[in-house]
Amino acid sequence: MNSLRTLLVAAATFLAVAAHQSIVLAEEAQCTCRYCESGAARAAFGVDLGNDGPHYAPVRKVDVQHIKLDITPNFKERTVGGKTTIRFVPLREAIDVLKLDAVDLSITSIEASTPVSEFDTTSKDLTIAFAEPIPVGQESWVTIEHHCQPQGGFYFRTPEMGYPKEDTHCWTQGESHYARQWFPCFDYPNEKSTTEVICHVPSDMTVISNGRNLGESIDPATNLKSVHWLQDKPHVNYLICVVAGYFDKLEDAAGNIPLGYYSQPTLSKHAAASFQDTASIMDFYQKEIGVAYPWHKYDQVTIRDFMAGGMENTTITTLTHNTIFTPATENIRSSRGLDAHELAHQWFGDYVTCEDWSHLWLNEGFATYYTHLYEGEKFGRDAMLYGLYRDATNRVLPGGANDKRPIVWKKYRNAGEQFDYRAYPKGSWVLHMLRSQLGEEMFRETIQSYLKEHGLTTVTTPELQAAFEETSGRTFDRFFDQWVYHARHPDLKIRYRFDPKLSLAQITLEQTQKVDDDVMLFHFPATFAFLCDGEMVLHTEEITDAKHDFYVALPSKPEMVQFDPEYTLLTKVDFDKPEDLWISELENAERAPGRILAISALAKKKSNKAIDAIQKALETDPFFGVRVEAAEALGKIHSDESRAAIRKTAMPSDARVRLALVKATVGDYQPEKVAELLEAAQAEKNPAIAAAWIEGLAKYSDAPVTQYLIASLDKQSFRNEIAEAAVEAMRKSGSSQYVPDLTEQVALHADSYTTRGLASLLRTLASLSDEKPEKLQSLEHIAPHLNDARNDVQKGAIEALGKLGLEDARPILQAYADASHNEELSKAAEGALAAITKQSTPQPTELIELRKQMQDLEKSNDSLQKKLDELEKKLEASEDVEKKD
Repeated sequence: MNSLRTLLVAAATFLAVAAHQSIVLAEEAQCTCRYCESGAARAAFGVDLGNDGPHYAPVRKVDVQHIKLDITPNFKERTVGGKTTIRFVPLREAIDVLKLDAVDLSITSIEASTPVSEFDTTSKDLTIAFAEPIPVGQESWVTIEHHCQPQGGFYFRTPEMGYPKEDTHCWTQGESHYARQWFPCFDYPNEKSTTEVICHVPSDMTVISNGRNLGESIDPATNLKSVHWLQDKPHVNYLICVVAGYFDKLEDAAGNIPLGYYSQPTLSKHAAASFQDTASIMDFYQKEIGVAYPWHKYDQVTIRDFMAGGMENTTITTLTHNTIFTPATENIRSSRGLDAHELAHQWFGDYVTCEDWSHLWLNEGFATYYTHLYEGEKFGRDAMLYGLYRDATNRVLPGGANDKRPIVWKKYRNAGEQFDYRAYPKGSWVLHMLRSQLGEEMFRETIQSYLKEHGLTTVTTPELQAAFEETSGRTFDRFFDQWVYHARHPDLKIRYRFDPKLSLAQITLEQTQKVDDDVMLFHFPATFAFLCDGEMVLHTEEITDAKHDFYVALPSKPEMVQFDPEYTLLTKVDFDKPEDLWISELENAERAPGRILAISALAKKKSNKAIDAIQKALETDPFFGVRVEAAEALGKIHSDESRAAIRKTAMPSDARVRLALVKATVGDYQPEKVAELLEAAQAEKNPAIAAAWIEGLAKYSDAPVTQYLIASLDKQSFRNEIAEAAVEAMRKSGSSQYVPDLTEQVALHADSYTTRGLASLLRTLASLSDEKPEKLQSLEHIAPHLNDARNDVQKGAIEALGKLGLEDARPILQAYADASHNEELSKAAEGALAAITKQSTPQPTELIELRKQMQDLEKSNDSLQKKLDELEKKLEASEDVEKKD
C-alpha cells in the first residue's frame, strides 16, 4: 500500500516538473534573459513602490513661517552647499522632534533656538530631537548646514556637460517634490511661508530668485558675489527658485510691475520676440481676473534643456530655451501660449495653490484656460475656441475614452501621474463649460471672489464649487460630481429627421458611453442651431436621460442643422447627417469648430463634392485654423481627387497654413512628382517648412533626393533644424546608404546638434547600420556618448546600442541596467538589452525544433496524466477494501 502511495507522489512530482519545463521552454522561445521582467516591474511600480494611495495632504504639526537659504553652488563639481534656517511654530501640541524631508543630504551641523539633543538622517529625511519640548505657539528656529551633489531639484549647465562656456548656469526645480533633494524642508504644497535666498557666485554672474532683490556685495577674500532676495508674501515650498549664471537681460513693464527677460548670451539676440506678449498678457489678466498682479515683479529666465516647457515659480518663471525662435519661421513659432500659461499661474497655483496633488487642476486647468482666453482677446473668439477644439480632439477625448480616473483622483502612485490631460485640458474645459453656462460676467465675479477669499492660502475643489454657488445662487453638485469627481465625458449619438408636413425637426440624442460606478449618466444643456431661409433658429434642451427625443417647430426645412453651435460642451459626437447639411455647416457655421467638424465629416465621405467643399474652405475661410484643418483633411483622404485639390491650391501667405499644405502635399507617394517636390523644397526659405519638405521626401530613393538630404546635413539653421530634419528623413528612409554621412556627423559635428537632435542622430545611425562590420564601426562612434553628462544624450546612446543588436554591447548596457542612481537610464538599458535579446532569438529551424520538443513533452504529460488517473482509481479502490475489512 505504501509503495502505491510513493509511486503516486513520484508521478505527481514528475508531472509538475514536466509542466514547469513546458512553461520555461515557452518563455525561452520569446526571451532568454531576466531584463524584461525587471524592466516591466520598475515601469509598473514607479518610484513609490507599493504606495498606490489614496494620498492626502499630510497633517501639519508646525506652521512654517519663514525659510532662509544661504547657498553656494560649485559649477565645476556640480555640487551645492550652505545653510537652511527654518522658523516655525508648533500647532496643536508641543513637539520634541522635528522631521524634515531631505534626500541624500550630507548634514554637517544643526543649531536651534531650543538645544538639539540628537539628529539622524536617512536617504529620505532628517529627524531632529530637541532636549525639551517646544510649546504650542512658541516661535522657534533651526539652522541646518548641509552639502550635496543633487541628482534632481538643483541642476547645472556647464562646459563639462557640453554647453557653451558663456552660457554656464544653474537653476532649481521644486515641483512636485524635488526641493528636498538640495535643502531640508517640509516638501508638500499644504504649507506656505515667506522665503529668503542668499546665493554666492562668481562676481560676473547673475542671480535671480523670488521676490525683491535686497542687494549685492562682493567678498574680497573669495571674490564671490552675494545676492540677497526676499519673498515677503507666503508661497509653497515647491515654488522656491534660484537661477544663477551668465545671462543677458531685457527689461519691460506692465504698469508699475517690472518685467525682466533673461536668456543665455548665445541666444539673447533672438530673445525679444519670445517675450513680446508678456506685458499685454499681464494687462489682460489683471482686467479679466479682477485681481491685481499679487507680487513685486515678474521675471522669465530661459534654461538650457529644461525638462519641461516652463515652471511658474513665484515671480520667476523658468522656461525651456526652445521657446526662443527666429523671425525666419514667420508665425509658425511662438512663445505666446507658454508665456500666457505660466503667467496665469502667478494667480492660479502661486497666489492660490492646490492643497494636494489630487486637486492639481486648480493650478493647471486655470492656467490652460486663461491661455485660451488671452488667445481670444488677441485674435478673436475663434482663436480661443480653436485651442479648446485641439485640446479636446487631440488630448481629452482620446485620453479619456478608456480612462476611469476622474480629475480629482487620490490613488496615484506618485505626483507625476497627476500631470496629464485631466489636470490641464480637461480642467480647462470644465472651466469653459462653467463660463458658458453662467455667462462671462458672472464667471468673472466668481473667480474674483474665489481669489480674494483664498489668496495666499491653499485650497481644494470644494472651495471653488462654493464660490460658484455663492455667486450664482444655484447648486453645482451634479456638475462637479459628473465632470470632476467622476471620469470621462459623454459620447453622443445624434439623429435628425424633418417632417415636411408638420414642419417639425425631430432630434434623437442618445448617450452611448458605458455608465457605471466610475462614469455617470451626464446631465447637460444641448443646443441646436437651424438655418431656415437665412434665419437662425436656436433651441436648447436639458438632457437628463440616456435617450432623449424631442421636436422643434421650424418655419421651413432647414438648410443647416448644427449641434452645439457655440462649442460649449466637452463630448464626442456621432451626428449622422446628409452630405449637403455638412457642406452647409462648413459654409454657414459662425464658429470655427463647427466648420472644422464639418470638414472632418466630409473628409470621411471622400466624394468629389466633399473634396471640392474642403478645398474651397482651404482657400477662402477667414480663420487660419479652418484652413489648416482643411489642408490636413485633404492630405488624409489619399485619392487622386484630393491630390488634385491640393495641387490646385496656391501656396498661402500664412506660414501656418502653408506648412499644413506642404505636409499634405508630401504625404502621399507620388514618384512622378518627385522632381517638382524637390524643386519646391529647395526654394523654401522658412526653415520650419523646409524641414517638412525634407521629412516628406524620405520616401523617395532617387539620386537627386539622396543628394539633397545629404547636403541638408551641412545646412546652417537656428538650432540646427534643417540638419536634424534630414536625420529624421534618413531614419524614415530605412536606407543604409546614409550611414557614412551620419557617421561623419557624429564624429565631426556632434557639437552643432541640439541635445535631442544628437540623441536622435545616434539612434538613427544605429538603426540604419546593416552588416556586422558596419555595426561595429557605429558602436565605436556611439559608445563615447554614453559618458555625455546630458541625460538625454546618454539615453539616446543607450537606445542606439539596443538598435545595433550586437552582443558586444551587452556588458556595457548591463552596467547601466544595474545602476540605481538613474532610474530613467536604467530602464533605457533594460529596454536595449531586451532589444538585443529579441534580435538574437533562435532562427526558424530552431524554433520549429523547440516547438516539437514542447509538443512531445505535452504528449508525454497527457500519457502520464492518464496513468496517474488510473493509479488514483486503484488507490481509492484499495482504501475501500481496507475499510470493509
